[in-house]
Amino acid sequence: MSIQFIPGSISFTALLLLFACTTREVNQEMVRWEEHVANVEIIRDDFGVPHIYGKSDANAVFGLLYAQCEDDFPRIEQNYIWAIGRLAEVAGEEALYSDLRARLFMTREEAIEHYQNAPEWLKELCEAFADGINYYLYSHPEVKPRLLTRFEPWMPFYFSEGSIGGDIERVSLKGIQNFYSQQLEMEPVEAHMINMQQPADLQEPKGSNGIAISGKLTTSGNPLLLINPHTSFYFRGEVHVVSEQELNAYGAVTWGQFFVYQGFNEKTGWMHTSTYTDVIDEFVEDIDYQHEKPVYRYGDQYRPVAQIPVKLRYQNGDGTSGTRSFMMYRTHHGPITHLTNDQWTATALMWKPVKALAQSFKRTKLSNHGEFREMMNMRTNSSNNTVYADAQGNIGYYHGNFIPVRDTLFDYTQPVNGSDPRTDWQGLHPVEECITLFNPDNGWIQNCNSTPFTSALNHSPRREDYPSYMSIDRENFRGIHAIRLLSGAKDLSIDKLIALAYDPYLPGFEILIPGLIEAFHQNPTEELREVIEILHQWDFRVSKDSKAMSLAHYYGSMCYQQGHSPSALDKRHMDRLNYFGTDAPFAERLDLLRKAIREMEVRYGTWEVAWGEINRFQRLSGDIESEFDDDEPSIPIGLASGNWGALAAFGDRLNDHNNKLYGTRGNSFIAVVEFGDSVIAKSLLAGGQSGDPDSPHFYDQAQMYADAEFKEVAFYKKDVEARSIARYRPGN
Repeated sequence: MSIQFIPGSISFTALLLLFACTTREVNQEMVRWEEHVANVEIIRDDFGVPHIYGKSDANAVFGLLYAQCEDDFPRIEQNYIWAIGRLAEVAGEEALYSDLRARLFMTREEAIEHYQNAPEWLKELCEAFADGINYYLYSHPEVKPRLLTRFEPWMPFYFSEGSIGGDIERVSLKGIQNFYSQQLEMEPVEAHMINMQQPADLQEPKGSNGIAISGKLTTSGNPLLLINPHTSFYFRGEVHVVSEQELNAYGAVTWGQFFVYQGFNEKTGWMHTSTYTDVIDEFVEDIDYQHEKPVYRYGDQYRPVAQIPVKLRYQNGDGTSGTRSFMMYRTHHGPITHLTNDQWTATALMWKPVKALAQSFKRTKLSNHGEFREMMNMRTNSSNNTVYADAQGNIGYYHGNFIPVRDTLFDYTQPVNGSDPRTDWQGLHPVEECITLFNPDNGWIQNCNSTPFTSALNHSPRREDYPSYMSIDRENFRGIHAIRLLSGAKDLSIDKLIALAYDPYLPGFEILIPGLIEAFHQNPTEELREVIEILHQWDFRVSKDSKAMSLAHYYGSMCYQQGHSPSALDKRHMDRLNYFGTDAPFAERLDLLRKAIREMEVRYGTWEVAWGEINRFQRLSGDIESEFDDDEPSIPIGLASGNWGALAAFGDRLNDHNNKLYGTRGNSFIAVVEFGDSVIAKSLLAGGQSGDPDSPHFYDQAQMYADAEFKEVAFYKKDVEARSIARYRPGN
């Protein structure tokens, strides 16, 4: 290829310098890759779990990301496409407002600035993160990314905290659409969450179970920790990452993260559950214009509204691309995200990406509660509660971690007046002012996304000791279930805690079904007699053979789909379900049952169908959006939805293409850990470690999942080597 000199263009000398700089950067990158490869070893055990051993933390991160790419590169790429605001380039115009939401909170330039200002050790890890993925793509030219052919070290800073998604997902896309579509000379596209197949009420609860058990209640005298996140299946992989810089963490990692998100090391364990602490507030701004530019009133002055132009690309259905330009707006409260009674409204949430990433990685390397407590002082784990246990015998609970101080004169459950300086956040509560629990006398702690004021029953924190915004005092059926089981627990072991976590009783039906039976007795009809008799004999326990479970599921679902309840109960799931068992008109209860029966007869030809015949586990491909087929093999599952109080949650998806119910979220990665002189653990993963249908580890844990048959965790090197099926360096 020849290079022509064009008068007025960049000089030939400048071109040579540019080429030299580019070549030098490429060479430096290759040198880094070679250094990492020489100092990383990956051992795959008999279930395909990668055990990554690196000389330094950065080496280990390089190997961790390389191993993740081997297991499921498409999910890594998808997470970053979404996080950095480029989803519309692959998903189409409907994703524009998802991309705009990402950019509202951070632009590419700001992400780069955060990276450049990060401490050197964190920059080194972020560079190793990018190197691990880029080296995988370099050494696997057959892998064709959908969009991201190169990953950059600033990309992880788009995560508002440790968990991909987190708080930003709670900012309404519809509100962003309604506000920013006014800038377009076109009809606004429909912004919505993709593949919402069921009404919101029937979506499997997004959350988790965390249980910590003191040694006083265990046979060994050692504490136990249940790690039980409820996510979409295949959202996280199982990993073990070790370095010679005191990193030795095992657990679940969200695809593309460079640290274990929920897991344990030899001395400490941490389980995150979604919190209902108020960490997001809305500020209604008083907007005016000066010199044709927007300003907002703050006290007795006006401040300029920051204006940031952005151009977003999107893909058309025919493969061509288009662009949409927006002017984004921000005040000191945060970006303008929607209108409240036609007034601009800013959304404030935790956005400290450097500190949040640092906290997430540091968490994995701590050896006692004193260190863990000090780490919590960073206060950037905003969307999560933390259930904790350690080898010194301690158990603990932190309800939230990022909690702004607010003036209690104002109701922050509603948008507040942004022009009044008194509504501003007034710093953060120190950890000692937050809802915490440490070594309660009862010997156990639980959180199932429910109120912290029952986390240890009579030994729980007291609601009157804290501002109301620190927690919604709302119980759920899973919380009730856990409390009942733990209240009489003793002589627990790993296996007994697993059995407890899989208890089949469903408290969600213990008021709903008797209320239905009562309605029948008040208005008996022959057509429903046999159905009512089956439900009357039921003990509210789920099993694969139960016909009553099938009836109860469809009846409960029908109550949510077509039942009428007071609007005050719309967001109170447990109270709303109980309403249909206590206060709904008898005639409505029986009518909803008839509708449920008709639905079952249409789908299955009869209402007399065992739960395991219709409640199934199936994995046909590695596609991010799973598809299901009644004509293909699947496995019967004797678990139920967390909506009904199942601790071992199995949330399914019903659509018009199939009649059976196929699980999509709930129990995904599960582990039970015992801490003592050495750490012992068992784990289970929905389906398998790999997203590749040709891998032996794509489906090798599916039957185990159905049977709740946990595998032994290989934590120590000798155990890893004994179960090794592959041992290699990245690229080999």
